[in-house]
Amino acid sequence: MVDGLVIAITIAALLAAAFSALMAVLDRPPQLGQLISLGVVEALLVVQLVVALSRIFTGDGPQDLATFVGYLLTVVLIPPLAALLGWFERTRWGSTIMAVGCLVVPVLVVRLQQVWHG
Repeated sequence: MVDGLVIAITIAALLAAAFSALMAVLDRPPQLGQLISLGVVEALLVVQLVVALSRIFTGDGPQDLATFVGYLLTVVLIPPLAALLGWFERTRWGSTIMAVGCLVVPVLVVRLQQVWHG
């Protein structure tokens, strides 16, 4: 796990969550900007996925590989699912779904770091 990438993912996810939460408070349905912010988070997570898998294949990996891969796949799936569910819910609850999805990402990223370092 690259610490700088973890920090970038956490900051991007929290900013996306704040933006989506603001839209929910303003009683607005999901906007294109929210989808873009979730796309940025997803792009960073895909970079993390590639880096983590490449380090695993070179022999530098966590002791509990199954748990790590499970968290890794889950965290990569959260933003697209939050975007999909939020976009189809054309009320403020769609923005809320996106905000909650973005709040789950930093928690899972921290858990990934814990599993990686043992």
